[in-house]
Amino acid sequence: MTGALAILGPGVLGLSTAQWAAECGLEVRLLGRNLDYAKQGLRHVERRWEAALRKGVLTPQAREEAQARLQVRPFGPEALEDASILLEALPEDPALKTLALAAAKDWGGKDLLLLSGTSALPISGLAEAAGLQERLLGFHLFVPVPRMAVVEVGVPAGTPPALVDRARSLGLALRKRVVAVKDQPGFAAARMALAQGLEAIRLLAAGTASAEDLDALMTLGYGHPVGPLELSDRIGLDLRLRIAEGLFQASGDPCFEPPALLRELVARGDIGQKAGRGFYSWGSDGRRL
Repeated sequence: MTGALAILGPGVLGLSTAQWAAECGLEVRLLGRNLDYAKQGLRHVERRWEAALRKGVLTPQAREEAQARLQVRPFGPEALEDASILLEALPEDPALKTLALAAAKDWGGKDLLLLSGTSALPISGLAEAAGLQERLLGFHLFVPVPRMAVVEVGVPAGTPPALVDRARSLGLALRKRVVAVKDQPGFAAARMALAQGLEAIRLLAAGTASAEDLDALMTLGYGHPVGPLELSDRIGLDLRLRIAEGLFQASGDPCFEPPALLRELVARGDIGQKAGRGFYSWGSDGRRL
């Protein structure tokens, strides 16, 4: 990369990506809706580096070098000066993403590579709404980014191969295996994970087995690192519901129809780890009780 990687959105995905990209040697700009919001995100990253330092996972020199590579700026024309890539890492709201991507198109240089970090929304729809046909790719990183070894690149029909090559180069710079997939709602990873998760919810609602036992079948029987119900809690049942609704509306496939139990849990605020309760109970430290 000849320019900086700009990451728009100091949320879970944006912070995790900014941290790892800086550790990988990339020049990173973390962008927020204003400078204070971006600085607040930077403080989260710095606390993670402090924890890694205490555990001996990160050396003082590596921390210092990573900190020097990570800058914060408010989202605007100046934030994209000399940037070679913008990764949009905003919430899964098509209107919000469209506005941001359209602005980045106007503010950035003609060679600015535009990527969306969505895991569920079709890139072709975002591109059309933002006037970015044949300029936008999906770049689905898995959280926590430092620990997950793959990135899924969503490629709409008609995308120039050179753009895909640039996205692939970024994935390799982030030390990920790059998997390019055809653009569609949910790409490939979210479709596979969601179908399994929703079926587990249906089995739980039917009284087939407990949440612990259903998860054990997948962790102990198939070697999955975490079961589908615990994974749903970790992702957030509200996000899982929004993704399911979007995929069901886009595809009409009944396997993506949100189960009634999922809607009930979200309606009463039991949305998983971040709320302290979902399919499991969770402590304030994020650990399952």
